[in-house]
Amino acid sequence: MVNNLKTVALLGLLGGIFVAVGWLFGGQQGALFALGLAVLFNFGMYWFSDKMAIAAARAVPVEEHQAPQVYGIVRSLAQRMEMPEPRVYFIDAPQPNAFATGRNPRHAAVAVTRGIMDMMSYSELEAVLAHELSHVKNRDILIGSIAATIGAAMSFFARMAFWGSMGRRNDNNAIGAIAGLVAIVIAPLVAVIIRMAISRAREYEADRSGALTTGSPLTLASALAKLEQGTSRIPMEVGAAASTLFIADPYKALSAEQRRRMRFSSMFSTHPPIPDRIARLERMAAGEW
Repeated sequence: MVNNLKTVALLGLLGGIFVAVGWLFGGQQGALFALGLAVLFNFGMYWFSDKMAIAAARAVPVEEHQAPQVYGIVRSLAQRMEMPEPRVYFIDAPQPNAFATGRNPRHAAVAVTRGIMDMMSYSELEAVLAHELSHVKNRDILIGSIAATIGAAMSFFARMAFWGSMGRRNDNNAIGAIAGLVAIVIAPLVAVIIRMAISRAREYEADRSGALTTGSPLTLASALAKLEQGTSRIPMEVGAAASTLFIADPYKALSAEQRRRMRFSSMFSTHPPIPDRIARLERMAAGEW
């Protein structure tokens, strides 16, 4: 409940900042334009986020006879969680990892890597997939898409308005240009920080929901420990559209230079530290979370 309230508050703050940027540059008309731009961007992400993520992760559909264990776990979890069975995808990569995507439970997909299928026991893989299906049931993918598109729209709008103000000839042009330059720098930075906080809150909630579904917080803790070890030493290159969806940071083993080449900032992480997540699950097993 606390994580859900935090998410709503952060989304409201992010949207409010975006509309405020619009107001700064264009008054009431600018605020309405910013709001319309956010709605348009979010509509696009609502319909296409799953396709973008699957393509970015280089995931391919897999038939049940090719991954019977995964299909069996997903089907069982979907029944327990009272949701439609998602499509199953496979990523031919040695790094242990998994993610879920889709705008709602009826249009969802789950993807697993070759590494996670090789590394995890049956119960650990079940715990990981319960975490991922919790994201779908809680509509975290849609929430994350909204946060991401508002952030992108904020940066786009601030730049567009700044260059538009540079072309106007009036006494306040210098002040407007300075304000626009500040907005270009600060607004996207604030958006990234808020998106990071939203993503971390949703990861904690998916850990809790997944552990409740399987009834074994310590099994998920064990799986996370393996993921921490595996993602730290086995690199995997995926597109930015999918990187934040994985249960563990797929860029963890990459060098700083590789991160920069992939336009990924090592200053910010959308994933909570795995040791912290494990500690929370251990407290949950002890009845303290």
